[in-house]
Amino acid sequence: MHFAQLPQVEAAAVPADGLLLDVREDDEWAAGHVEGALHIPMGQVVARFDELTAAAGDGQRVHVMCRVGGRSAQVTQYLVAQGLDAVNVDGGMLAWDAAGRPMVSGPGGTAEGAFVL
Repeated sequence: MHFAQLPQVEAAAVPADGLLLDVREDDEWAAGHVEGALHIPMGQVVARFDELTAAAGDGQRVHVMCRVGGRSAQVTQYLVAQGLDAVNVDGGMLAWDAAGRPMVSGPGGTAEGAFVL
């Protein structure tokens, strides 16, 4: 049996205006996240699938992210099976932070104090 390789992208290569789906839990999101990202925890992806497809619009690529890439890989696999153009962000938020990409935290979405939990 042959399985296709999971589509991945480096954190540094995610377009600034790309659709980013963060599948981490609420406490991880609150500590630090990408401004403008769509937050749907992994356990809610199936129930909130319509919200995701509405955000993706007409075939927009979905960049899926978690802390290190494990949860997002599973969600990416599911989204691809549903016919969406989805890619896993390799290394997740840790790679995002290491690449110097911007993050915000808290309810006000400020950069001060943002970190990866």
